[in-house]
Amino acid sequence: VSLSDPTGTRKVLKTKKVPGYQKELYGCDRTTVKSRDGKTDIPVSMVYRKDLMEEHLDSGKPVHTHLYGYGSYGACMESGFGSTRLTLLNRGIVYVIAHIRGGAEMGRQWYEEPNGAKYLCKKNTFNDFVDVARWLVEDKKLTIPAQLSTEGRSAGGLLIGASINQAPELFKIAILGVPFLDVVPTMIDSSIPLTVVEWEEWGNPNEEKYHKYMMEYSPINNVQKDATYPSCLLTGGLHDPRVQYWEPSKFAAELRHTQGSESGPVCVKLDMSA
Repeated sequence: VSLSDPTGTRKVLKTKKVPGYQKELYGCDRTTVKSRDGKTDIPVSMVYRKDLMEEHLDSGKPVHTHLYGYGSYGACMESGFGSTRLTLLNRGIVYVIAHIRGGAEMGRQWYEEPNGAKYLCKKNTFNDFVDVARWLVEDKKLTIPAQLSTEGRSAGGLLIGASINQAPELFKIAILGVPFLDVVPTMIDSSIPLTVVEWEEWGNPNEEKYHKYMMEYSPINNVQKDATYPSCLLTGGLHDPRVQYWEPSKFAAELRHTQGSESGPVCVKLDMSA
């Protein structure tokens, strides 16, 4: 793209060949979903096999959908090519990224207070994600809860934990990679590596206003008693300096103890060398 004329013709300068990848078989869309506040448009990216989407549009039959999100630190989860996603697409799964508040895809205001998702407006991250999931099921009618899986890692694991607490009925499977789930104890202890600098993201729970707000969304403190939860896979590393191994372990125990009998299994995988 010419910097002197950004609206002009685009020219491809270099492409990378990926074995087994046929570009013409796949399609992608970028759309927006209205948040529950009625005024915020949440960007959503999706990629799929064209034949799968054509079949869905013709028949109305729901398809398996995998929803990914992050939404923290002002980090942009921009859509880009990933060869590892091909195995999902080729199995008939639509891959969706929700560019929720807490990132910076829509500028700095997408992250900062008062309308972003930092400090005392962090819940916007989780609300946006659930709103996108609900849109996929109820408005777009692309999928149904029995065919909707979701995934996030680290702070994205917090996102998934908070989202399945808010709407456990929306998801069939949840993957929480090295998830930050026990928010208040971790953020209170300044001896833990990175905790003090993390106060710039979440707030310091030694202050009452932040403590109260964190307790309202901290996943381990908000598991719904006897609710039907999706099947969950939680991963962690024994020596992870950022997210300690006990966070996924404690959340798994809380889920098993509190969730309803019709819930899916809760599995934990810990890497003992990482």
